[in-house]
Amino acid sequence: MLTPWVIEEMKTAKLHDKRLNDRLRDILSQFSERPTASIPAASGGFNEMVAAYRFFDNERVTMEDILAPHIDATLLRIAAQKRVILPQDTTEVDLTRPEMEVLGAGPLDDESRRGAFLHLSHAFTPDGTPLGTVRADMWTRQDGARKKDRKKDYKTKPIEEKESMRWVEGLSEARRLALLVPETRIVSVADSEADIFELFDEAQASQPAIDWIVRACQDRALINEKGEKTGASLLFEHCAQQPVLYTHEIKVRGRKAKVSCETRGRRQPRQSRTARVEVRAACITLRPPHRSDRVLAEVQVNVVLVREIDPPPGDEPVEWLLLTNLPVDSAEAARDVIQCYCTRWMIEIFFRTLKSGCRIEERRFETLPRLTNCLAVYLIVAWRTLYVCRLGRACPDMSCEAIFDPAEWKAVYRIVRGEMPPDKPPSLQVMVRMVAQLGGYVNRRRDDEPGPQTVWLGLARAHDFALCWLTFGPDAEKHVDLM
Repeated sequence: MLTPWVIEEMKTAKLHDKRLNDRLRDILSQFSERPTASIPAASGGFNEMVAAYRFFDNERVTMEDILAPHIDATLLRIAAQKRVILPQDTTEVDLTRPEMEVLGAGPLDDESRRGAFLHLSHAFTPDGTPLGTVRADMWTRQDGARKKDRKKDYKTKPIEEKESMRWVEGLSEARRLALLVPETRIVSVADSEADIFELFDEAQASQPAIDWIVRACQDRALINEKGEKTGASLLFEHCAQQPVLYTHEIKVRGRKAKVSCETRGRRQPRQSRTARVEVRAACITLRPPHRSDRVLAEVQVNVVLVREIDPPPGDEPVEWLLLTNLPVDSAEAARDVIQCYCTRWMIEIFFRTLKSGCRIEERRFETLPRLTNCLAVYLIVAWRTLYVCRLGRACPDMSCEAIFDPAEWKAVYRIVRGEMPPDKPPSLQVMVRMVAQLGGYVNRRRDDEPGPQTVWLGLARAHDFALCWLTFGPDAEKHVDLM
């Protein structure tokens, strides 16, 4: 049975064949009901399982075709917002299999781990509610590529031949999106890996203009106030000399170093704490670096520096330096830039939902193209799971029937509360909490709302209870009459 949201989300599906469109809807509906289950377990039976594997192996099916209707629906959700944060980020898809090799997979950080890379642009509201994926690329490295990158001639290569070009393309995609939704202000956000001068050059050279924020990692040379390229300070030094706009306390989550030989400050281990930070801002002009194949122009940008005061002994201080074209001429404007950048962390939560909730790295496929098609489906499933989780926070008083079918909320209500459901549907916040209780969330008096993990576990159980409600519950006869 197709779920109503799947019918709406896949309304514009065009997979060259009506049967493929129908199969996509069936697969998405089945997988969304049991996101953590294996494909055989999530499918409705043996025939459905075989049909799913054949769908992923079909040469006429691509990631772009699968995501196209979802992107169409995402654009409608974006158009309904005044402002949308569009983070882009890359994550590893680890397909290392001791017992088998996935054909088409390449090396990850070393030759011993095999897999692919997923570069994603996903839209969020300023409060972190996911609106959907707007761009997804899967790519692999060739064996020995990292060794080749260390050669001197790698620096002379044009950016179009480098992996870092994906960040510039992500910004270009954000600009294309802005043309489609002119009433919505798009803010493109990226972490320090996108600190590439060609990206800044692209941002100021093309139209339409969009807002953007990039966390800096390179201490770039500046052009001084007289327009001279010599005698000016470096980026971090200059920003540290600016007056403090305001101080603020933030909660810092502890972390462990991923490798013992890690030398980068931002990857060092640290303890959880409440950190007091100073915020500074400035307007600067970046001196363009030398490129053998082109001449880059000077770029004027605004910067916001967030730096911790008196970090614990032995801990690296918290420090963000954000490059942006957004205004930073007041404490409120700088705070807005920081808040927009903080929304970028939601894409990390999305990746966790995709990997831990949808278990995409554990799917058993012999070839990378088949897994890529499967991943495209789970990108939509992961969005839906996180959407339900976050919408309960953003719109707590909304009726739960905006998201859940009557059979779903009534069955969950009966199981969790132990009493017959009321005539009036509960609020979305109440319903999300009840679903999360099925996944292990302890619903006592507390400020924090359920996280994605308890929600995705609860949604799988909620589907089973809804099926029982339709088969054996008070609405069973009505359901049979409708079939």
